Amino acid sequence: MITGKNYIGNTLSANGSVTHHSINPKLNIPTDVPFYEATEEEVNEAINLAWEAFKEYRRIPGVRRAAFLNAIADEILALDQELIDAYTTESGLPEGRAIGERGRTVYQLRTFADLVSNDEWRENVIDEANPDREPLPKDDLRKTLKPLGPVVVFAASNFPLAFSTAGGDTASALAAGCPVIVKAHAMHSGTSELVASAIIKAAEKTGMPNGVFSNLMGRGRTVGTALVKHTNVKAVGFTGSISGGRALFNLASQREEPIPVFAEMGSINPVIITSKAINNRGEDIATTYASSITLGTGQFCTNPGLILTVESDKTNAFLNSLAEKTVAIEAQCMLGPNIKKSFVENSASIVEQKGVQVLGTIDGKLEANYAASHVVTVSGTEFLANPKLHQEVFGPFSLVVTCSDENQLLQIVNGLEGQLTGTIIAEEEEYSELYDLIDALENRVGRIIFNGVPTGVEVSPSMQHGGPYPASTDSRFTAVGTGSIKRWVRPVSYQSFPKELLPTYLK
Repeated sequence: MITGKNYIGNTLSANGSVTHHSINPKLNIPTDVPFYEATEEEVNEAINLAWEAFKEYRRIPGVRRAAFLNAIADEILALDQELIDAYTTESGLPEGRAIGERGRTVYQLRTFADLVSNDEWRENVIDEANPDREPLPKDDLRKTLKPLGPVVVFAASNFPLAFSTAGGDTASALAAGCPVIVKAHAMHSGTSELVASAIIKAAEKTGMPNGVFSNLMGRGRTVGTALVKHTNVKAVGFTGSISGGRALFNLASQREEPIPVFAEMGSINPVIITSKAINNRGEDIATTYASSITLGTGQFCTNPGLILTVESDKTNAFLNSLAEKTVAIEAQCMLGPNIKKSFVENSASIVEQKGVQVLGTIDGKLEANYAASHVVTVSGTEFLANPKLHQEVFGPFSLVVTCSDENQLLQIVNGLEGQLTGTIIAEEEEYSELYDLIDALENRVGRIIFNGVPTGVEVSPSMQHGGPYPASTDSRFTAVGTGSIKRWVRPVSYQSFPKELLPTYLK
């Protein structure tokens, strides 16, 4: 049952007078329940409770934390249709997407449970003493990974489950031994409260300390700012806009004790399609990429927002085919009015730039929060001369840049800001010609895809979901997969310690 209240540990709280409603984007009306925004006192209470919980939770063995994570997965599944209905109502996304994302969320939780069920993830190193070493004896040294402390997680707008309340950031932080305070996204407050209730039930059933998890409501940046500035918060996870992520990064850096902010932010995810690939299978590529551009109404952080190719006899035919196939896909609902407004403004900003030509867009009147897909094109020369063309348009939009030759294409890739992904569509006979392009992409992106699409992020140890700034604030870490646990820990070495005093996994 959705109450509209905050979870301060295992207690529902609504001490403030400021409320907001989430929006049903398909109907363009507010949902029924008012959500109480957390007060400064409630923020402080949640963090202080998390700090006290951390003193116990960091020492709880991995097998018990694994049981906690598996119990969260079980309780999320137990919410059944109530959760699916809240998800679809607040997001405008279809039920099939909701069920699929719930499955991904449960899988992430169980994957981290498996990871921490033993201590191999800590990367323990034992370097035994050698008192007879010349010219100096060698001390016994042992190193492990230890949790940082309470973590604040900012829920993402575009994945109400998998990158939200019990998403990858929360799952990995809890697995590492860090209590979590979630700042719920105002667009899916009801969904967030339901998932929070599942986490609280799981914590109680598995004997976790009160305060190991809290869920706070709030629009704007007031609650988020208070969370990041609090001295007992030791790290931040964020998925969202460049402006939002950079604001949090700046706040955390200005603290007396700076803390890490692991923000996954903007990306236009360049896709390079060779002339030979267009000549040999242009229609198939157009079909595949029309689906990728419009998948989830283009509201994926890995949406292919920039396509690069070289002018050729068949380039124009390919571009027209891509545009036709893209706009032929039925218009879909966006996540909310503000996201639709930004999409309209940002796509219009690109279209009005010099040399930009609209190849295709959905014509006619659409429902309030539905998006008209866009495919537009510009020359490589104009793209190089105009930084405004490099901005991300969050939604079903892609800019196709036609380059004069391979050298100009390579110049564009080398000049891009950091990206989450880069994709190469090429033929086997071209492999020997791709080394310079691969080298350029390796310097600009976190993940390179070959003959595929960037949309879709596998949850696995080998996944890298991050990239050079502004794709993320720290390109050394991933936000997806088991490696994401490393964001919430730090190395600690023990020198010349009696074995009786060492952690069990270092003895």
